[in-house]
Amino acid sequence: MSRIACGLTISLALICGACEQKPAPTLAPTASALGSAAPKAATAAPFGVDSGTSSVKFLMDSPLEKIDGDAPGALSGELFVDPSDLTKSSGLLKIDLDKLTLYQQKRGGEAEAYGERKKSDAQNQHARGWFQLDAKDGETTPEQAQMNRFAEFKLDTLETATPDVSKLSGAERKVSATINGDFRLHGRKAKKSAKIELVFKYAGEKLESIQVKSVEPVPVSLDEFEVHPRDDTGKLLKTVTEAIATNLKGKISNLAPVSFEFSAKPKAP
Repeated sequence: MSRIACGLTISLALICGACEQKPAPTLAPTASALGSAAPKAATAAPFGVDSGTSSVKFLMDSPLEKIDGDAPGALSGELFVDPSDLTKSSGLLKIDLDKLTLYQQKRGGEAEAYGERKKSDAQNQHARGWFQLDAKDGETTPEQAQMNRFAEFKLDTLETATPDVSKLSGAERKVSATINGDFRLHGRKAKKSAKIELVFKYAGEKLESIQVKSVEPVPVSLDEFEVHPRDDTGKLLKTVTEAIATNLKGKISNLAPVSFEFSAKPKAP
C-alpha cells in the first residue's frame, strides 16, 4: 500500500511540477471573469469562434514521464476584426476545462523508450482537484468551481507586419502575428503573448472565415496560477514538491506549454 501511495504522489508531482528547494513562486494577482470584449473601431466586424473546430493541447516532459492534455471543442468566444487594419483587433476567448483529458507515457529509465500513451481516470480526477473544478465544503464554493471551469484570454493588442489583408490576394491569405493580452486561470490573471498564424479564407471578395493557429507553444506556469495537487477534501498539499524532489532524476518544469487552433466565422448582424 505504501508503494502505491508513493507512486501516486510522484504522479501528482509530475503534473504540477517540482524542483529542489526553490523559493516560493510569485503568484499572479487574483481576478474575476475578464468580461466581454468590445470592438476597437466601428469598422471591426464580429466573428464567432466555431467551437467544433477548436483544439487546445499542452505537453509536459519529465525524465521518466510525458504528460499531455487534450481539450477538443473546448474553445469558444468572439473576435472583432477589421481586415484592413488587423492592429485594431480585440476579442475574448474561453477554454472549458471540463473538456480537458490527460494522458501519460512512462518509461523505466532515461535510456528506455516511452511506453504507450494512456488515459488515467485517477489522474484526470486529481486534475479536477488541482484546478478546483468541483465544489468542496470549506474549500471551493459552487460559484468558485464554475468560475474555475473556464480559462480566459482577452486580446488587448495584435502586432503584425501585414496589417491590411485587403492588399493580399487569393482565396487564402496568410498573416503572421503576435497577440498580447490578459490570461486568467484558476482565479488569477497574468499578461501573456502568443505567436500565431492567421488564414483569411475568401469566396471572391467575401471573407468567410478566419483560421487561427499558434505557431509556438505558450508557456503557462502552474505555480504562477496556484494550480497544485489537493487531497480529496480539496485542501492544498503544500509539502508535495519537497517530498518528491529527491526521488526524481533532474528537475521537473512546472511549465505547461499550450498550443491552440480554431476557426472563427462572421456573426449575423
